[in-house]
Amino acid sequence: MDKVDFLPVLLGSDQNVYGMARCFHEKYGICSCAIGKGRLAATADSRIVTVVTAEPDIENDEVFMSVMTSFYRSHSDKTLLLVPCGDNYTKLVSRNADALKDMYRFAVPDYDLLMKLSLKENFYSLCDEYGFLYPATAEITYDGYEDFTVPFGFPVVVKASNSVEYWNCRFPKKKKVYIASDEGEFRDIVKAIYGSSYRDTLIVQEFIPGDDSQMRVVNAYIGTDGRCRLMSMGHVLLEEHTPEGIGSYAAIMNGGDRETENRIKEFFEKIGYRGFFNVDMKLDPRDGKYRLFETNPRQGRSSFFVCAAGCNLAQFLVDDVVYGKAGDCVYADRECLWSTVPKGIIYRYVADKALVGTARRLVKEKKYLRQLWYSPDMGLRRTARFVLGQINYYKKYRKCFGKRGYND
Repeated sequence: MDKVDFLPVLLGSDQNVYGMARCFHEKYGICSCAIGKGRLAATADSRIVTVVTAEPDIENDEVFMSVMTSFYRSHSDKTLLLVPCGDNYTKLVSRNADALKDMYRFAVPDYDLLMKLSLKENFYSLCDEYGFLYPATAEITYDGYEDFTVPFGFPVVVKASNSVEYWNCRFPKKKKVYIASDEGEFRDIVKAIYGSSYRDTLIVQEFIPGDDSQMRVVNAYIGTDGRCRLMSMGHVLLEEHTPEGIGSYAAIMNGGDRETENRIKEFFEKIGYRGFFNVDMKLDPRDGKYRLFETNPRQGRSSFFVCAAGCNLAQFLVDDVVYGKAGDCVYADRECLWSTVPKGIIYRYVADKALVGTARRLVKEKKYLRQLWYSPDMGLRRTARFVLGQINYYKKYRKCFGKRGYND
């Protein structure tokens, strides 16, 4: 066991937070504290992470700094390792980095770079500059949406450019991402979104053919010295299909493409990135090339997949910002199957039977890991909640699978 002289402080309370807390517990045998907007089921009744503060107004800079300063004063005898686990929390840390740096250790990108990457239209400009492909894309603004004409054929994908602002808005039939099959449905979607409090840009894209299993995801960590320490590429088998979960991954196998991984590594090193990031992309069956969708300035919600593939996320951060250790880039490539859903869901809803066969083999060989099932943390309440949640996934998939349109 490595020497432990720090306390992880995780920002958020969702599955991403639980995955990071599990990383710290598995590697160092320590429990984490969490601070966020509320208390979510993923971290409830846990022995490895405690939500010490739930502040609904935490995205206000003054409130955030008050909460973080108060926590520091109560724990100033420890080295505090700050880990944002959501886009909004990464922005808070980056925006307030100068005020936080004497209290906490952390690794986040510079705020100007963060904002450039966070808005999809800016990210695509960087893709052009560095030679990455992405779906044919157009932007819609609040002032001009009524006169907007889709410049390519249907079906199209409609999503918010500003994910943080979109997360905070409310309206009927809201989904994380929509697929519009025709002009009428497209108009209904855009009108509904701009009928809410959302006022930022919308992105409309050509739909890349293929099901969930055409998706790939990269999770990585770039150290404070600007060198990439960790790369992991996963082959998505299945996504979630509930309105709020569309685009979130439900099952992933390892499936690296070293050439693509290295291109992404070099890209993020060249632009001066620091900290965790993940990139979502899709393999286009029309030409066999990857189209990048977006990047997130944090480890992904499914990033515990990296641990299943042989690399503990927490160790790379700790070695860098706590102990100042350097190191070459490590590629997580151990064969595995990670999921948040029951294996029966994978067997039933993954269309490619060869992939189902591989999944069955990995389960049989005990190379199957469920993110929220962690034996040292499975008290009665967590176990009951986990079992009920797994059963409920069958209902969710029966009701929502494949329904990504406005009226589905």
